[in-house]
Amino acid sequence: MRIQKIIIAFILCLGCTLPLRAQTETADYDIQTARSLVNTALSDTLGYHLLRQLTAMGHRLPGSENTKKAVSWAKQTMEGLGLENIILQPCPVPRWVRGPVESAYIMDIDGAAPCSLAVAALGRSIGTPARGITAPVLEVQSFDELKQKEDQAEGKIIFFNRPMDPGTIDTFSAYGRAVDQRVHGASKAAAAGGVAALVRSVTTKYDDVPHVGTMAYTDGIPKVPTAAVGLKSADLLSRRIRENPDLRVHLDLSCKNLAPVQSYNVFGQITGTEYPDEVIVIGGHFDCWDKGTGAHDDGACCIQALEALTLLQRLGIKPKRTIRVVFFMNEEMGLSGADVYGHWSGQNGELNMAGIEADRGAHVPRGFYVTAEPHVIETMQAWIPALNEACIEWIKKGGSGGDVARIKNAKAYIGFVPDVQRYFDFHHSANDVFSAVHPREMELGSAAMAILAYLISEYGI
Repeated sequence: MRIQKIIIAFILCLGCTLPLRAQTETADYDIQTARSLVNTALSDTLGYHLLRQLTAMGHRLPGSENTKKAVSWAKQTMEGLGLENIILQPCPVPRWVRGPVESAYIMDIDGAAPCSLAVAALGRSIGTPARGITAPVLEVQSFDELKQKEDQAEGKIIFFNRPMDPGTIDTFSAYGRAVDQRVHGASKAAAAGGVAALVRSVTTKYDDVPHVGTMAYTDGIPKVPTAAVGLKSADLLSRRIRENPDLRVHLDLSCKNLAPVQSYNVFGQITGTEYPDEVIVIGGHFDCWDKGTGAHDDGACCIQALEALTLLQRLGIKPKRTIRVVFFMNEEMGLSGADVYGHWSGQNGELNMAGIEADRGAHVPRGFYVTAEPHVIETMQAWIPALNEACIEWIKKGGSGGDVARIKNAKAYIGFVPDVQRYFDFHHSANDVFSAVHPREMELGSAAMAILAYLISEYGI
């Protein structure tokens, strides 16, 4: 009887230890796979070289000739890398042209020589009349302050001079609290009787490079022109206003809005071996502003998504589920590409497992934000030991991104989060060029997304 009890106990112990051992072996294998993905990315730097090619074509403003060339390049590149089911998906995009004239200068009433300001029209702004606008300036820090000073605003250029909060660790939070003046400043100015708006650039870098971005007009309110001002120029203007409250500024912009045109999302995939109709999307927005070449925002991120697929290919990994890279068009001026893909994703009979978006630049990886049920986030958190190989430290609840958020009924919406301290040095400006991207930081991001996509493909969520 005693021998039988011992045998039963041994069998029970064996039943407990074998799955645990199998799990341990699986975890070890995943860590080794992750390490191989990182080593390959850092050694080959394929994505970094592809980014060099992409940015050499110039900016990718929606609807521009440059963007047509970039779309063609993306399709040919995906074909050359051996991706499957490559599609150019038509989507409408706005057509806004900056034009050759973009200037502003201070005109003191004492007859002093004009003093130039570094300005750049905000996206979708109207231009000034042919001879420009010359008007006194009202400086404010907020919409509330403008409301309080509304009796002083008639016929003036409204100068919104609220900076990003330098004491905030999360630069995206600081950006979010300052960017409303860029988006809505023109309409707020016009509603108060202003004739134009100038907006302090939303950036963490103290230079005189204007940082642009889109703005929006409000129905029923007159449209007035608006431009971003470099930080040094903004401080100069503020100081000169204190010295001479009656000074005037001359603003001249030749930007204009044209009829919308057709552009394309670009996507290709590695088809899953066991669950081909279960799809993991990795992507970013392919368009960018025209003051740089969109290296960090969002060219590098698109290339990281593409390279994540090629890393799996180079290691001979055949994912169980389909992994698709999507270059979304027109995030910067309206998300029309995301809307088209999102509608298609809900109609094509596929199961959307996850959407992974990269739109925070190509700095050192830190984590992933996830919008999903708690048990899905817990499942992903168990993968951190493998993701540590690419410097990923955490996975937690948070937002994903505007493009993948349009995907219908995905189990998880995921945002790739690199270090955020330097991103707004480059964002939407002439600083955002290829030389601003560090190859090792970029390649670690490619590997991080490859590891996450691989693990979702292998184990599901």
